[in-house]
Amino acid sequence: MKTAIPLAAAAALLVTTTVASANTFALTVTNKTNSVVDAFYASPKGVKAWEEDLLDDKVLGAGESITIRFSDSRDVCEYDLLVEFYEDDLEDLTDTQNLCEIGEYEIYE
Repeated sequence: MKTAIPLAAAAALLVTTTVASANTFALTVTNKTNSVVDAFYASPKGVKAWEEDLLDDKVLGAGESITIRFSDSRDVCEYDLLVEFYEDDLEDLTDTQNLCEIGEYEIYE
């Protein structure tokens, strides 16, 4: 079962809102930490297992951004998110967001 981050950690995640169409959208993820993001997962809310790492074989260094394009045949907007940091620099973060409504996602310590 996926778990939500504690309230204090949730406050560390800032989301900027823009409108996008369902099933096809882009999400710009920015690493505002001093650590390297090793993996970023997004699975439809309620799915029991994480889908593929959206960074693939890349990492997201401190201060770096990446734009991830989604084209999902499922009629889904609510996604569970998982951020994993390189070599356990920081505790993994989980969150749930409506990815059809946001365009940017910033990760803070």
